[in-house]
Amino acid sequence: MIDLPKLRNDAQYRAGAVLKGASEDNIDQLLAADAARREHMHQTEQLRAQANAASKAIGRSAPDEREAKIAAASELKTELGIAEEALRAAEAVAGGLALTIPNPAHTSVPAGGEDDSETIREVGEQTPAPPMDHAAFGEHMGFVDSERAVRNSGSRFAYIMGEAVRLEFALVQWTMSKLVDAGFVPTIPPVLVREEMMIDAGFFPADRHQVYEIDGDDLFLIGTAEVALAGLHRHEQIDVASLPLRYAGFSSCFRREAGTYGKDTRGIFRVHQFDKVEMFSYCHPDNSWDEFETLRALQEDIVSSLGLPYRLVNIAAGDLGSAASKKYDVEVWLPSEGRYREISSCSNYLDYSARRMNTRMTGGEKGLVHTLNGTASAISRTLVFLFEHCQSADGNFVVPEVLRPFCGFDEVSPR
Repeated sequence: MIDLPKLRNDAQYRAGAVLKGASEDNIDQLLAADAARREHMHQTEQLRAQANAASKAIGRSAPDEREAKIAAASELKTELGIAEEALRAAEAVAGGLALTIPNPAHTSVPAGGEDDSETIREVGEQTPAPPMDHAAFGEHMGFVDSERAVRNSGSRFAYIMGEAVRLEFALVQWTMSKLVDAGFVPTIPPVLVREEMMIDAGFFPADRHQVYEIDGDDLFLIGTAEVALAGLHRHEQIDVASLPLRYAGFSSCFRREAGTYGKDTRGIFRVHQFDKVEMFSYCHPDNSWDEFETLRALQEDIVSSLGLPYRLVNIAAGDLGSAASKKYDVEVWLPSEGRYREISSCSNYLDYSARRMNTRMTGGEKGLVHTLNGTASAISRTLVFLFEHCQSADGNFVVPEVLRPFCGFDEVSPR
């Protein structure tokens, strides 16, 4: 949630929210609503103090004064009830408006939209298109069966088959081993969370249209383990000496892919159900930008170790998610399309999510922690890039060297 005192008093902070699409009018409405909330809170606190004093005065009053004292206390209690109801209404208005204001963009984030993101570096060679694109190669190898999945589940679903399954598990095990070595705790979180968790994690209301809801149960399927990991220390105080706390979450993920009709319909590049290993960090506010670079370095190491050519992109303000102050995308060269496509991203939320989660520091220091997240391996999408970059001249699949100890074979022939 937005830092309201900072939004009110820091012009640069406000400008960062405007860069991400918040209108000046909406910000002014929020600040006015917050001023009304604070005024109602002041009035309520005054009445509460008066009502408490009046109740105590009854016990100290003489018998002939007691009836008048009781009447005065009763009147104050009624006024307090009215004031508390007005305060709740004012809090609801201010709280609802606060949810619409995004986390301001960091000063190092480029202005503009998708076309204005900044390429920081390119690593590796932009290879020509292989004999088969990822979709054709997946079918050729017997790795992917989309036709039967569409019959049973609809578009954007697939059966992952045969050695591709072992490749997926190899990717998970290899990625997890790297993250454990970097101090991450392996975690399998719930894939269903309540609506309040989606709000507190920063996904609602902005991304509600992308989320599957379970009717009748107030439960939603997560699109990333980040959601559940963000709630791991919800309403808790973390000893500052234990920071950073790093978690590596493996989960199946679900996205409606609303607004992508006609895009990436072939193969498994953009599907409704996929598996992912997600990094999540709770850290000290003084160290969050260093931690951000740590996540970025891990992502680049994972992609480069697989032998995939990529570029690192500093995402422009207008293309950032609501909760991110800054985001890096790692985009891998997809030869069949002759362009880079996203494989992973990492974001620094600063205290935006922790404010909603009420996750704070203790042990000599107080204040909100900062939270960061990053994709370590989006499995299905990683397979897409491997299908194109690991084709041999004779139509086989050559396993990246780092995965061979985890899957038990070096090369796969078509089934």
